[in-house]
Amino acid sequence: MREYEIAAIPADGIGPEVIAAGLQALETLEEHCGDFKLRVKHFDWGSDYYKAHGRMMPEDGVTQLKPFDAIFFGAVGAPDVPDDITLWGLRLPICQGFDQYANVRPTRILPGIASPLAGVGPGDLDWVIVRENSEGEYSGHGGRAHRGLPEEVGTEVAIFTRVGVTRIMRYAFRLAQSRPRKLLTVVTKSNAQRHGMVMWDEIAAEVAREFPDVTWDKMLVDAMTARMTLKPRSLDTIVATNLHADILSDLAGALAGSLGVAPTANIDPERRYPSMFEPIHGSAFDIAGKGIANPVATFWTVAQMLDHLGESEAADRLMRAVESVTREGVLTPDVGGTATTQEVTDAVCRTIRGSNV
Repeated sequence: MREYEIAAIPADGIGPEVIAAGLQALETLEEHCGDFKLRVKHFDWGSDYYKAHGRMMPEDGVTQLKPFDAIFFGAVGAPDVPDDITLWGLRLPICQGFDQYANVRPTRILPGIASPLAGVGPGDLDWVIVRENSEGEYSGHGGRAHRGLPEEVGTEVAIFTRVGVTRIMRYAFRLAQSRPRKLLTVVTKSNAQRHGMVMWDEIAAEVAREFPDVTWDKMLVDAMTARMTLKPRSLDTIVATNLHADILSDLAGALAGSLGVAPTANIDPERRYPSMFEPIHGSAFDIAGKGIANPVATFWTVAQMLDHLGESEAADRLMRAVESVTREGVLTPDVGGTATTQEVTDAVCRTIRGSNV
């Protein structure tokens, strides 16, 4: 029996609802597969914790998480707590503290879910966006001076290092190499950002020589939004900076039908520390407590976590069950259905139990 220690941080908004759905699916997979066991410990960190303690997690929070095999994260953010506090107080310290430098966001149109793009369906949009997750525009460098005065200044410094850019490029090229089309698009903005982004381009060309079997091209980020919308079949694997990939992956989720179906993995490829897995959609306070949050993104995130842990058979079984349920039209309102979170979750679990392969 293979055993794994999982830290669950439901956090804010719909986070507790979708984490509960994901854990129900995991329990069903454990029972059905019978060859692995997950030991889950819950942490009550988030905006409510902040209101009670003045911080999003304990001072030694990252140290507490270090022994776990993976972190299962719900969502962070609340309307009555500033966004910079919630993000820099919880999610980013975990990502940066564990050097989870590869943020991996697969996107495809699932059966039964309609894309807003005319004439585009399952198989026509099948991407993986690799986001540099440790530096770039979200390095946290900069500051403010002369607050409140007419001459107030705010600076935000984007940090690009040769080590950071090289390792994310190698990760993206290897991922593209592992996919059938062996196609990679490098996103840049070197026409306007002539230092860090020019270095980004130069390192992409250097790393490309290590992967002669991968076809690659380069796109400015603004032109990339048009290509994603107008020529989705021309793309496969995509690599971009922290900010650019953050924005493009939200667009990708919307083009696939909803952010409610978009997963995320924050990976330490060297496996020195636990990696963290979270749905892309955020805390969505407008629907929190209504029981209609889409759990599909969380199921897909669970599949990423299982695959990272080496349980690829269970991951595949889960995704087959999800696709079967969406194909049958058991969908939450964000993708045109009327089902609740629990109804979709129960349908996925029933499908897992009925699976013979």
